[in-house]
Amino acid sequence: MTQGLEITRQAARFVLRLRVVPGARKARIAGPHGGALKVSVCQPPEKGKANEGVIALLAGALGLAARDIEILSGLTSQDKRVAIDRFTGDEAELKRRLLPT
Repeated sequence: MTQGLEITRQAARFVLRLRVVPGARKARIAGPHGGALKVSVCQPPEKGKANEGVIALLAGALGLAARDIEILSGLTSQDKRVAIDRFTGDEAELKRRLLPT
């Protein structure tokens, strides 16, 4: 559990927990939060808009298409589990791209 971010590997994809703050002024990845990755998105928490913002934020940070990010659980919660497919790096590279410096 390097840098406080828990990432697991399931088959060919990475799974991590998120703590999402919807309706923020600015979309950003804030950093580790109790083993999860805290992210803020501008979209409101209604009709899946915040989930779309989360997917777009992660995809952009990782250089992936939105279809490569899947919300596994927590669709209506601030606490989510996401799967990241088609990421070619290892866990250390994933953390380097996701954690702010």
